[in-house]
Order: sequence, then C-alpha cells, then structure tokens
Amino acid sequence: LSVLIVYAHQSPNSFNAAVKDVAVKELEKQGFKVTVSDLYAMEFKATSTRQDINGELKSAELFRYGEEMEAAWRNDTLSNDIKQEQQKVQEADLIIFQFPLYWFSVPAIMKGWIDRVLIGGFAFSLEKMYDSGVFKDKKAMLSFTTGAMESMFRPEGINGDINVTLWPLQNGVLHFCGFQVLPPQIFWGPAHCPHTVRTAMLETWGQRLKGLMSETPLQFASSKLFDLSFQGGFCLHPEAKKERETHPYGITTGHHLGKPLPPDHQLRAPPGGAAGTH
Repeated sequence: LSVLIVYAHQSPNSFNAAVKDVAVKELEKQGFKVTVSDLYAMEFKATSTRQDINGELKSAELFRYGEEMEAAWRNDTLSNDIKQEQQKVQEADLIIFQFPLYWFSVPAIMKGWIDRVLIGGFAFSLEKMYDSGVFKDKKAMLSFTTGAMESMFRPEGINGDINVTLWPLQNGVLHFCGFQVLPPQIFWGPAHCPHTVRTAMLETWGQRLKGLMSETPLQFASSKLFDLSFQGGFCLHPEAKKERETHPYGITTGHHLGKPLPPDHQLRAPPGGAAGTH
C-alpha cells in the first residue's frame, strides 16, 4: 500500500514537520510506501496559469483554465510538475494533507496544489463525483495545526463550529473527488502548549496511525438521495426530503434542511452508520 503526504510548512523544525515525520516513520514501519510532496521545498507553483499547459490551447482568445486543463490532461500536454503530482495521486491508497490552518483553510501553496492537480477529467467529472467519484477506492484526510484553542472552534466559541470550517475542504474537495474521507487529525494550538503536551500530541498521532487504514470514514449524503439531472437541479428527491422531516438533525453539516447540524459530523464517523448516508 502507498501513502502520499502533501505537506505545507516552511520550516523543517516546525511542529508540522514533526507530525509529518511521525507519520512517515510509523507508516513505513507498517510496510507502506510513503511519498512526501514537500510543497515549500519543491517551490511548488500555487497560481493557475497558461504555463500549466505545454502546447496549443483550445481557445487562445478566452483562456478558461478548467476547460483547457481537462483538454491538456486528455492530450497529455500538462506541465511536468502537475504530471508528477498526478502520478503520485494515482499510486496512493491514502493521501494525508499536513498543514497549519490559515484563515480557516489551507495555505495558498496547498490550495494551489488542489487547484492545479485535482483537475477535471483527472479527479472528477459530472458523471464521476461524490459517491461515484474518480477516487472512491482511495482514502484521504486532513491533519493540521491551529493557532486557536479547541474551545474557540466549538459551536459556542468565537470562531464558530469547526465542523462548518471543515465542510468546504472535506466535502467540497475530498468527498467531491470520491475519496473516502477519514476523520481529521487536529492539533489544537501547539504553539501555546508546553513541550510535554506537544510530545503527547505526537504520541497520540503515532498510536492512531497504527490502525488508520481500518478506520470508518466520515459519512456524507448518498448521491441516491438527489435528482442528478439539470431538470431536477441536482436537488434532494421530494420523498427523501419528506423522509427527513421526522429526524432531529439535518442530513449533513451542509444539507442541514434548516435543522440542527448533526453533532461533530465532520470530526467523526457516527457509530454503526446513519440513515440516508453511505
């Protein structure tokens, strides 16, 4: 089995580097082939530009990045740095994104990796998304540090619910491409913790890695609940909506249907599964 760690931190002496090193060591001990894309060390280009395509464009007059990249992927005319990352993705059974949380999201260099590598055709299409996604046989997860304390990201905390913060990345990127999304590994405020606490955080991560591949993924709304047509607007089937009326919670963090959010929906898989999910 193969693991790709997409890693974004500027310093090899950082806590993120230590987290990444624990993962490499533990996973290799288990017999995994581990590849690290150290984005800052690679000076990975974050911007989506014409330089990402070698050769002719479909339309030189109006450059549409998504369309041009999908055509370049089909024609094998993508730039070499993108091709190399896509090859790593194809070989990986699990991808771990390791980063410090910037502005409730990933650092720009990692967002650039997502924008340039996970392109149409290669990572998704209208027919192949969500449950039916291209990477439905692969797993992915976020592992990140925060500047905030955990209490600041609770529903009553000043930053709001971390489940809402994670929804765009975990549903809108990973699940959208079909990945089975493992619960995130969150290191709360390591810069403000004593050395003993940081050491304990790393030990906890090492223990989790021992059973990582057998974990139950997070659960998302099944595509079967939706009318996947332009006429139906890709919206919930009326009967699916009606069936949810008696439930105390919405289906997911995003498909809340005006109800309370399922507790910790983006942090852990519900025990024994849940209705209307996969």
